[in-house]
Amino acid sequence: MSIGAEVAAHLPFLRRYARALTGNREAADDLVQDTLERALLRSALFRPGSNPRPWLFAIMHNIFVNQVRSAAARKTTQLDPALVEPVADDTATDGLAVRDIERALQLVPTDQREVILLVGLEDFSYAETARILGIPVGTVMSRLSRGRERLRALLAGDAETPPLKVVK
Repeated sequence: MSIGAEVAAHLPFLRRYARALTGNREAADDLVQDTLERALLRSALFRPGSNPRPWLFAIMHNIFVNQVRSAAARKTTQLDPALVEPVADDTATDGLAVRDIERALQLVPTDQREVILLVGLEDFSYAETARILGIPVGTVMSRLSRGRERLRALLAGDAETPPLKVVK
């Protein structure tokens, strides 16, 4: 199987992760396109016989981080989350629940959101997530724990961030 065919098999997962990261359909499509372009240009770096999914997600993560840094340097403003279209045309309550989760996810810090999405949505193991993000497994676990707690608080309507515990 060619690298192009292997990459194409992972497009739905890349789109889903990009949409959850960016919160915007057009930005997600651009992120997926940039990821595919970089993957195809650097296909010689891919180890044949290995799973391309973590490699593709690592590429996407790096591009996303670079875009966030670049946007911060340009001091652009984000689109209003209320303008983001729902992912699916479900029943009214399902649509509201999806919208609430999307909004809450956008309020979770980026480093925690990435871990939540990779572990919870994309089903990567802690070790795979650590490799994709280039961080230790312990950091993955702590970011996941803090991110889940923040997401729960936001969905419960508690906008206050719980204070950090002082460890001596």
